[in-house]
Amino acid sequence: MKAIAIINVTAWAGFWSFGFLALNGQGYSTAQLMTAAMLAAAGLITGILTYLRLSRGAEGSGYSKKSKQLEAAARASAQAEWGR
Repeated sequence: MKAIAIINVTAWAGFWSFGFLALNGQGYSTAQLMTAAMLAAAGLITGILTYLRLSRGAEGSGYSKKSKQLEAAARASAQAEWGR
């Protein structure tokens, strides 16, 4: 989990850094701006995926509360009642 947390922080830092360069880069070539935009997109995707993995791991370990999801039978009966 610590490695995933480190990857998460690094990915978000890359997203914000390269995103700033991609949006505010004046005097850079088109190739440099596209590279910064692609690295920012990679940081965004990696940051989201690692955040979701960390939150799922926190629920599994008991560090955070479990989400209040209905069981499959209760969810199916609620959906059956929806149209009535």
